[in-house]
Amino acid sequence: LATLGQICVRVGNLDRAEAAAFLASVRGLLAEDDAFLLGVDLVKDPDVLEAAYDDSAGVTAAFNRNMLTVVNATFHADFDPESFAHRATWNAERERIEMWLDATRDMVVTVPAAGLRLQLVAGDGIRTELSCKYTRRGLLTRLEAAGLRLDRWFTDADGLFALALIRRSDP
Repeated sequence: LATLGQICVRVGNLDRAEAAAFLASVRGLLAEDDAFLLGVDLVKDPDVLEAAYDDSAGVTAAFNRNMLTVVNATFHADFDPESFAHRATWNAERERIEMWLDATRDMVVTVPAAGLRLQLVAGDGIRTELSCKYTRRGLLTRLEAAGLRLDRWFTDADGLFALALIRRSDP
């Protein structure tokens, strides 16, 4: 979670282009002596990550399917949340977990408030969330591209999460 004045962003939920734009906006807001504290979830064993986003108790699956309930209530859609299977996968190339809801049967879903009619075939997936993970090197590359520099780096004892103290690269 990153905060700057009234900006509050879960940087892990931003894809690469969105994260780059966010960091560039942070750069534009920092004065010469300002610093910005950014928390990031670090890349770790894919089995650990997938288990965290697809827990055996089904809590994450229920949370994921609840998105369809919210869409139904907000946009008068007719999704049947029980006709979707939760799936969490590690995308190694993009260093992120992707959460999906996969149709378990053929169906037609309408979203009247958006003027949509979706024809889904069993197996079709709807990506509902992404959760990007970082390495120190990957974050450094993104910071440099945004005109920022890493001032301090803090991690927990297991190296699972990090806090990065960031400053403008041209003080």
